[in-house]
Amino acid sequence: MPRQPRRRSYDQHCAAARALDLVGDRWTLLVVRELLAGPRRYTDLHADLPGVSTDMLAGRLKDMEGAELVTRRRLPPPASAYVYELTPRGRDLLPVLRTLAAWGAPELGEPRPTDAVRAHWYAIPLLGALAELGTGVVQVTLDEGEFHVRLGADGSVAYGDGAADAPDARLRTDTATCRALAAGELTLGEAVESGRAVLERSAPVAARG
Repeated sequence: MPRQPRRRSYDQHCAAARALDLVGDRWTLLVVRELLAGPRRYTDLHADLPGVSTDMLAGRLKDMEGAELVTRRRLPPPASAYVYELTPRGRDLLPVLRTLAAWGAPELGEPRPTDAVRAHWYAIPLLGALAELGTGVVQVTLDEGEFHVRLGADGSVAYGDGAADAPDARLRTDTATCRALAAGELTLGEAVESGRAVLERSAPVAARG
């Protein structure tokens, strides 16, 4: 399908401007954040993007389909529901979100009374710290929920919402420690040594070469 023109453009022959034409609208990168954890139904996306209207979310998803960042497909029976998932070009935005999260981590501070919190929102900021564990699947448990991270031998990373099947390691900590790890104020080893995090290995995790 040919790429559909967007409704707005900066009309500048500049790579940064072209990128912002595609992902610079409000909510777009947060939709990417959700879909990096795997295919999601519209209702699940809406539930994990508190504050977005149904019309806004539908419009963003349509724009992202037109930009070939997202595809929509029907799950086989008995589910028979539609899900949205990232294309390879959409998944290429993970390093962008990692850099953006690292830049924004010092601004987190304590959650404000109006802030929504989801456990898997800490996955991207923690990818660097969790890489200390080598390769394998790490399940992270917070009071707010669970997520898991897959660390590849080639340096690749991926994450998903919820518990993992047979993880290689389990990490339990809290959001304050997550913020410190994300901001580089603390290493994972220091968090475990100080008791701010508990790490259990259910299988040997291979060190990266």
